[in-house]
Amino acid sequence: MSQTLFEKIIAREIPADIVYEDDLVIAFRDINPQAPTHVLVIPKKVIPRIALSDDSDQSLLGHLLLKARAIAADLGLAENGYRLVINNGRDGGESVPHLHCHILGGRPLEWPPG
Repeated sequence: MSQTLFEKIIAREIPADIVYEDDLVIAFRDINPQAPTHVLVIPKKVIPRIALSDDSDQSLLGHLLLKARAIAADLGLAENGYRLVINNGRDGGESVPHLHCHILGGRPLEWPPG
C-alpha cells in the first residue's frame, strides 16, 4: 500500500510548516486553511480514521487531544476559543485516510459547520 500524504510529511519526504512534534504526534499548518489559524495534529502511528481505532489506542488518542489543546494555547487561541474537528469517512469530510485533528481558530466560527 502506498504512503499517505501525512506519512510522507512525517518521513520528511514532503515539506510542511511544522509547529509541534514529539515521539507520538506531529502538528503542521494546513495548506488549504479554512480559518486564520488551521493546524493539523496527527498521530505518527497510522490509524486510517477514528472508527478504525481500538482500545489499545486510548493513550495515543488522549495524547493527541491534550497536545491539540496545548498547541491551540501556544498559537494564542485559548482566550477567544477554537474548534477541534476530527472527520471520519467520506461523508464526514475525510480527505486523507490518516486520523487527524484540525485546530481551527482566529475568527468566530459558525454553527452548524456546513
